[in-house]
Amino acid sequence: MIDPIENDLLVPFDGSFRVDERATLDETASAESDKNLKKCIKKISRLQRKLLAQDKYSLLLVFQAMDAAGKDSTIRAVMTGIDPTGCQVFSFKKPSKLELDHDFLWRSAINLPERGRIGIFNRSYYEEVLVVKVHPGILNYQRLPSISESIWQERYESIRDHEKHLSRNGTVIVKFWLNVSQEEQHRRFLSRIETQEKNWKFSHADLDESEHWPKYMNAYEQALNETSRPWAPWYAIPADDKNSMRAHVANILLRTLENMPLEYPTMTPEDQAGLEEARSRLII
Repeated sequence: MIDPIENDLLVPFDGSFRVDERATLDETASAESDKNLKKCIKKISRLQRKLLAQDKYSLLLVFQAMDAAGKDSTIRAVMTGIDPTGCQVFSFKKPSKLELDHDFLWRSAINLPERGRIGIFNRSYYEEVLVVKVHPGILNYQRLPSISESIWQERYESIRDHEKHLSRNGTVIVKFWLNVSQEEQHRRFLSRIETQEKNWKFSHADLDESEHWPKYMNAYEQALNETSRPWAPWYAIPADDKNSMRAHVANILLRTLENMPLEYPTMTPEDQAGLEEARSRLII
């Protein structure tokens, strides 16, 4: 397993995380955030090539957040400049009938990144202990054999076991909770209404969900406490300022890749001999 990156934004592993103690705005953010982001991306791109060539590890990035926190734009900003052939991005929305015919981890499990690739989950199996916990009536449509009083603890346990299994088999997991304030969320909703080219992004359903803010914050707090572990750490990223948020995500991604034992494949004497033979055939 790869050790987690030590960072002030790391969600501790002892259950002591409290949402109301974490800032939604990074007061120490530098005016150089955009420049730092670009520097990180260049380094990430070089390390990604090693990851792809080595074909031994995969990297899974999980993004969870309230609506309008900036998941889509952060993924786009951080991964711009990265070789797209080495990335896989999946968004998880309302489960389909086929997905409901399987356990809640199935639809994400079949979309896990291959060795050598970076996989990105825009929302994930964590929806099952977030939105479903806020709206437990959804469970009635999941055709479960039974719904026990301990269902949430059972799902946390399943997630922990699932992530530990992936880690043991070479998938490095890094999870980002983009911590936006409700006030900033509403400002972004207004921007979507007042800016014509953003109208398509506004959803009345998102505004309705915002009315359940306290329940969502409680659900996030418990989910992060139950599932932030050394093999699959959570990072609570201040999200009220998008530039600093993206810089934080890129920095953690870069440091994670730097912490992985990545190297280009070594050539055996037989491989070297084969290269020399091919070279002699190419040179006339």
